[in-house]
Amino acid sequence: MEQLDQWKEQLLHWRTLAEDQLRQVPPVQLYAAAAVLIFTTLLLLSLRLLKRAKSNTIVLTGLSGAGKTVLFYQLRDGSIHGGTVTSMEPNDEIFVLHSETTEKRKTKPVHVVDVPGHSRLRPKLDEYLPQAAGIVFVVDALDFLPNCRSASEYLYDILTKGSVVKKKIPLLILCNKTDKVTAHTKEFIRRQMEKEIDKLRASRSAVSAADITNEFSLGVPGEPFSFTQCYNKVTTADASGLTGEISQLEQFIREYVKP
Repeated sequence: MEQLDQWKEQLLHWRTLAEDQLRQVPPVQLYAAAAVLIFTTLLLLSLRLLKRAKSNTIVLTGLSGAGKTVLFYQLRDGSIHGGTVTSMEPNDEIFVLHSETTEKRKTKPVHVVDVPGHSRLRPKLDEYLPQAAGIVFVVDALDFLPNCRSASEYLYDILTKGSVVKKKIPLLILCNKTDKVTAHTKEFIRRQMEKEIDKLRASRSAVSAADITNEFSLGVPGEPFSFTQCYNKVTTADASGLTGEISQLEQFIREYVKP
């Protein structure tokens, strides 16, 4: 009991000292200190809220004719509509995935953007990448070999963009049209694209620094290129937009945009 009384006396003494010190501080300084404290608290709260507010944007990109728009319609409506026609404008919508519309539990809508693959329209991609939770790079598995170099160059440019590297945005190489007998496997496509990017790496590193437009370099010097060396996670999957087999695509989306 005696010890408790001593603690009380000590606390009262400290409070008295603190009050005396505060009386000696001019009111203006007190107000300034209070303002700084409030501002700092609000700033920290804002940063925490921003970290919690994760993006729900998935960007579909790839060469023209790869089947991005068909996949977009399958995700939204479960059908292809007129999706076999090459798009000249981005398809940009927020919706609940069609496969989840029959579920009783409430699911989070996804912001899906289908960016046209035509070379003149690719700059539009830069408008969406900074807000992306994930990128889906669609490859035509049926007509892959004639377009391998072009697809690899486009993918190389995406993987070396500052907006992708700094945020480590995950990327899925989606091999579309795999329902066809003559379509290439995702393993073959991955290996061929790694080889092409390895060649690109060598040729672009030989160009003077003033002429290089890529913000970051890829791979480990002296080693063959592999997607495992990328700053962000790169995976591969199969799909068939025409038949509606998009389960691996939906799995990727829900991995990074939680329902």
